[in-house]
Amino acid sequence: MKQIIAIVGPTASGKTALSIKLAQALNTEIISADSRQFYKEMSIGTAVPEPEELAAAKHHFIQNKSIFDDYNVGDYEQDFLKLSKKLFQTKDTLILVGGSGLYIDAACKGLDNLPDKNEAIRQELTRDLKEKGIESLQKQLQTLDLDYYQKIDIQNPHRLIRAIEILLQSNGKKMADLHQKKAKRDFETIYIGLTGKREVLYDRINRRVDIMVSQGLVEEAKKLYPYKEQNALQTVGYRELFQYFDRQYDLDFATSEIKKNTRRFAKRQLTWFRKNKDIKWFDMAYNFEEILKYLDDLS
Repeated sequence: MKQIIAIVGPTASGKTALSIKLAQALNTEIISADSRQFYKEMSIGTAVPEPEELAAAKHHFIQNKSIFDDYNVGDYEQDFLKLSKKLFQTKDTLILVGGSGLYIDAACKGLDNLPDKNEAIRQELTRDLKEKGIESLQKQLQTLDLDYYQKIDIQNPHRLIRAIEILLQSNGKKMADLHQKKAKRDFETIYIGLTGKREVLYDRINRRVDIMVSQGLVEEAKKLYPYKEQNALQTVGYRELFQYFDRQYDLDFATSEIKKNTRRFAKRQLTWFRKNKDIKWFDMAYNFEEILKYLDDLS
């Protein structure tokens, strides 16, 4: 049977480097499941692989969309299935890599039959956001589904509104109940997770943010500032700099907020992935031969 090797884990854990090593060792290609690296206007703040990394192995779904495109996880699932079917014609194994748990699940397990958009509910929640602030949405989601509240990016108003919209139509069910349905796939998935000691991961995150700033993150965000309401830009690294441009923060504080919120994001990523008991976890300072042996033993 065809195989997907899904490399998952928190931001800054080394997923990109491992995916390239595996793609080279297995003579295969890489499909991204990073929901922010899709966008061509966002390079530095989303840690898009460097040109030499992109050249080291064939990558798909990197900077293939614009922040102005209407693109969601359902679209991604269909794009993934179409691409993987094509690639499986010549490859037995493909590498899927990313820290976006929902997109990994959409690719490997399929999306659930969630309620369609409800415009009336959405408009009411949008009014609440404008009149009462994002805290009102956060409190509502916390009341409706505490477990899901602890997993998603609660600073992203679009995700909050969609989650509340779904839960208000679910007759009391929680997100975990709604996520039970699994689609049939014509491949098996092997999950490899990267993790490590919290202080090591947090240090890597802090250093990565400093590198992004030195590479021009502030200038990149400045160009995107006029479009700050776009859904794609409701993400760590850009939100904080938009507040800096609005003179709510100074630059040092904005940078510290990016580090803090990225650490919190990493914690939510781990919370999501640790619910998947099929993941084989390796330390970030892994021995590559050990991972190859693990994969070989499964075949």
